[in-house]
Amino acid sequence: MNERTLRWWTALGALGGSLLITLAASSALGATFSPMVGVQGPDGYYDSRGLVLPLVPTVATVLALCLLRWWPYLLVAGGLISTAIIWPELLPDSSELPYRYLLTAAFPLLVVGVLGGAQSLLTGRAVALGAAVAGLGTGGVLAGRALARITDETGADPVFWSACLLVAGLAATGPAVWAMRRGDRAAEGPAGAGFWSWRRLRLVIAAGLASFVVLPLALFPTEYLARLLGISWYSLAYGTEKAAIIGVATLALVAVCATLTGLWGLTGALTAATVQVAAAYPLVVAYTALDPAGPARLAGVVAGMAVGIAAVATRWRVAAAGTLAVGAALVMFIADSGTGGAAQRLAAEQSTVPTFVMLVLAVAAVTATYGAAAHVLAPRGAVPAVLGPIAAVLAVAGVPALRVIQLRRGGPPQDTPGTGDSLSTSAVLMLVAAAAIAGLGIAHHLTERWAERKRAEQIRKEAAAAERDRLARPIHDGVLQVLALVQREGGTELAALAGEQEVALRNLLSGAATPDGPRGDTDLRAALTALATPRVEVSAPAGAVLLPAGRAAELLAAVQAALDNVGRHAGPGARAWILLEDETDGVRVTVRDDGAGFEPQRLAEAAAAGRLGVAQSMRGRIADLGGATEIFSRPGQGTEVEFHLPR
Repeated sequence: MNERTLRWWTALGALGGSLLITLAASSALGATFSPMVGVQGPDGYYDSRGLVLPLVPTVATVLALCLLRWWPYLLVAGGLISTAIIWPELLPDSSELPYRYLLTAAFPLLVVGVLGGAQSLLTGRAVALGAAVAGLGTGGVLAGRALARITDETGADPVFWSACLLVAGLAATGPAVWAMRRGDRAAEGPAGAGFWSWRRLRLVIAAGLASFVVLPLALFPTEYLARLLGISWYSLAYGTEKAAIIGVATLALVAVCATLTGLWGLTGALTAATVQVAAAYPLVVAYTALDPAGPARLAGVVAGMAVGIAAVATRWRVAAAGTLAVGAALVMFIADSGTGGAAQRLAAEQSTVPTFVMLVLAVAAVTATYGAAAHVLAPRGAVPAVLGPIAAVLAVAGVPALRVIQLRRGGPPQDTPGTGDSLSTSAVLMLVAAAAIAGLGIAHHLTERWAERKRAEQIRKEAAAAERDRLARPIHDGVLQVLALVQREGGTELAALAGEQEVALRNLLSGAATPDGPRGDTDLRAALTALATPRVEVSAPAGAVLLPAGRAAELLAAVQAALDNVGRHAGPGARAWILLEDETDGVRVTVRDDGAGFEPQRLAEAAAAGRLGVAQSMRGRIADLGGATEIFSRPGQGTEVEFHLPR
């Protein structure tokens, strides 16, 4: 399967996962990574059989992150669990809480699976598709919540459209399951980080702790909390104030957990959570103002998702996400000013157009911010953990925490779900999110530029080293050999050779000599046969063995260097044999002598001492051509040098 087809199948599987997320988020069980407990304690949420069942979402989150390589299977598992949401009669007893708690595993499996697909696309350089998938998963959550409100307010039977979402989602994940039936390593992030490496393990630990931390806080007795704060128990009796306090504590603890993911993970999680908290109250206002029986609510969410995905599909995704967030903030400021700070007037006056625009821009800002943040987090392999459980728990805790602002100002507690102080508070938070995603994008751009400069510098150093090696070979084969001969034998008869080598060296250093050699083909058989002497025997095929002239010249130079070593080190009576073999995938030349031989470690000792004849004139030449050199020797058994050069 080619890479292009695999990318589109991955995107199709993630689209199916987003449809399943919409289904899970529309259920009465809610879309959450955290244990299902309330701020008043566990009595109304689970029975006396222990605290194990509320931990199902936490266990599902950790399991999904551990099995991230098989993210398409996570989507299938989440979809199959969601089947019981549509038809509760499939459960042994749908009224029993243990079975209902098992259904809460669907949402973590689905979200982590979709973000795993986004991580795979982003790691595979399909940046636009990966960012769009990350935004699509978040948009699926918003669409599911909108469908849940429509169903609750109209009393419509959700079985038909829920079944459609289930069937379409499972069908869309089928190609991805088949294509990645052996796992998708790209979903785990950049290569080189095994599961037991701290780089990956810390993401799983941080996400697991973030999804668990709500449980001990929610179970903290109200009277103890009141005593700790030095206030009356009746001040916390209605739950709103306690929810705000627990929200603040959860924010602090989850932020500490997020530090395990590193600075990038912490910043990305806070950015994603901020934009969700900023959009929470405007979405409630828009849903209240728009007719639940009409198409405006769902159309606004879908339009916002389309705008956000289109924004992150461009190369200017960070700037587009920031622009959408600023635009949403401006609409909120205008609506707040037009209603005198009483956003409920929009619902009372049925102001359809402004609330629809606010709905579209709020959803678009959330979708685009998630897509842009995924692009930044992908090189760190942190997309599923950070944008999944960590950002979700921060957002869930941040909504009630906003009420602390209202309580500090002396206002009465609000019971409307998702309310903060006013639309102006949400607008300020949206501007904060815009600044955060812009800063995240700029930091990512600067980091990439710095990494590119480091890579370019490394390439330059490697190229310089290769050029030094290339220059060293002809110097070793020519000038240094002549100087060694002069040192051994002396005499004026070598003056001419010394002069020729001086000219050759000057030409080489001035760039007159080129490594490419002449064009055309060379008969390697004829060239090696010319090296035959009474002490050198050549064996070659009957026909011509043709090689490009440049490659043949380098191979001949390596063979000549091996023969020079025979003359210098094998002994005065040593003989040499050259064997040329014409193979299907290349040529093989073997130079063997019956001389003194040497210990294998002598080559490493010679290279360490600066004698680079073997390393440069033989190994280096052949390695530069993509070939291999093997040297075998033992004291008293001669030496064999084998060159293999692919065609």
